[in-house]
Amino acid sequence: MVLPFTKMQAQGNDFVIIDNRDERLPEAREDWIRRVAERRFGIGCDQVLYLLPDEYSAARMLIFNNDGSMAANCGNGLRCAARLLMDRLGTRALHIALKDRTVAAEATDNGIRVHMGQARIEAETEAHVDVHLGNRHRVFFEATEPLPSDRNIEIISGRIANHAWIDIIERGAGRTLACGSGACATAVAIWHREQSVRPLVVEMPGGAVEVSGTPEALRLTGPVHYVFEGTCRLDALIEAPSGAA
Repeated sequence: MVLPFTKMQAQGNDFVIIDNRDERLPEAREDWIRRVAERRFGIGCDQVLYLLPDEYSAARMLIFNNDGSMAANCGNGLRCAARLLMDRLGTRALHIALKDRTVAAEATDNGIRVHMGQARIEAETEAHVDVHLGNRHRVFFEATEPLPSDRNIEIISGRIANHAWIDIIERGAGRTLACGSGACATAVAIWHREQSVRPLVVEMPGGAVEVSGTPEALRLTGPVHYVFEGTCRLDALIEAPSGAA
């Protein structure tokens, strides 16, 4: 099976996007998703985004981490997929359906903006705030507690005025250069602690995004970029040998 794909990135958070809106391609399976995402034996990415037809939106998007596990939300992936769909459909605004929400996206002078929907605070300690945004995040103000493996981790390394700096460990993908939903979770955690809601520029190792709106209606804005397009033969991709790093 020859698989057409598009490689895109947002602040260094990279994605292989597979457009199966015409349902001609194979069903997404964990085994070949891992092979596609593997950086040395496959194409390589943080997440694979698999687009399917949807009755009410431009596409329904399935999100796979590079270990083959599924994720429920991905802000940077949404922005990249939105850009690809806008270019293919000839529009500057559309909707993408996720597992638990439908997200509006639009082209702006500063890149692609997605309306991420509602976030909620689940729990907190002196060191961290847990934020649910379709996927689960733990935002650390102080990295003084063990890091859980069942959610995304954001560690705030600095704050000044309307800027915050974070490092990221994504569930199922490990350390990444950026995380859009993580930037949103960070803003929500800071707003919660400071009891003040205002636009924040979240600086990540791969670049910056702006988070605005409110915890009930988050907006994420920033540039996205094409890397390359191509095709690959699924039967030619091999599983990474055990112990390969």
